[in-house]
Amino acid sequence: MIQSSELILNPDGSVYHLNLKPEHIAHNIIFVGDQNRVEKITQFFDSIEFSTQKREFKTQTGLFKGKRITVLSTGIGPDNIDIVMNELDALVNIDLVTRKPKETLTSLNIIRIGTSGSLQADIPVDSFVMSTFGLGLDNMLRSYVIDEISNSEIEDAFIKHTNWDLRKGKPYAISGSKKLEKMIESDTIHKGVTATAGGFYGPQGRILRLNIQDENLNSKMDNFNYSGNRITNFEMETAAIYGLSKLLGHHALSMNAIIANRANGTFSEDPYKAVDELIVYVLDKIASE
Repeated sequence: MIQSSELILNPDGSVYHLNLKPEHIAHNIIFVGDQNRVEKITQFFDSIEFSTQKREFKTQTGLFKGKRITVLSTGIGPDNIDIVMNELDALVNIDLVTRKPKETLTSLNIIRIGTSGSLQADIPVDSFVMSTFGLGLDNMLRSYVIDEISNSEIEDAFIKHTNWDLRKGKPYAISGSKKLEKMIESDTIHKGVTATAGGFYGPQGRILRLNIQDENLNSKMDNFNYSGNRITNFEMETAAIYGLSKLLGHHALSMNAIIANRANGTFSEDPYKAVDELIVYVLDKIASE
């Protein structure tokens, strides 16, 4: 039995941070970072059956073209993903009354819809990027046993190419769901490796008043290429989602609307339009399954 200090429940029996019970979530789940983006997705729903919010974790579940879908805001960063993924898995794969894992496990479909900046000059603003791999620079997933799910060849190539300082922790590379990739892909969608940082400023090479450990990291990442896998964009969630999903037996895919191109210094003239187009595209793909 899982102790109450390890799996914390609210007085109403819901999981502690997300404030959710098993009946509140669908099999198909869309992650967003920003809580205000939840309703930017559910505005397209035919109906909403459930809505709740605790802290930055806002959840709405409803129907889109007859398909039941949950939209959940994770907040920013790998630490939040650790909370969200473990509590979502508990909702479907742990009996919250007996506190024991279920004998028959459920696999969720999780698609992240986010915004990101491109590191490649040929991936323009307003385009879509599908993450074939998440490259974690954040070190969160190293708290788990990941050797069997990580791609050591990409990791070693990245470490060598960037002369990575291992005092910051060893990067990890995790692939996305091939099943969801086939469901979502099209000829117009760019594919590549999405790097996941543990912070927004120094960890992503931004310099304000503090010096950073490697001022040239972004340029090294720009020209990294291992067997055709190049780093397309930089954000703060994808690798953590991929890693925990794979460990827990769920399918996960990250989709980003590119609103900035850091290689040529451009920014989308209408980033909201780009995000809305990605939302509708993903919803239609989910509904058609």
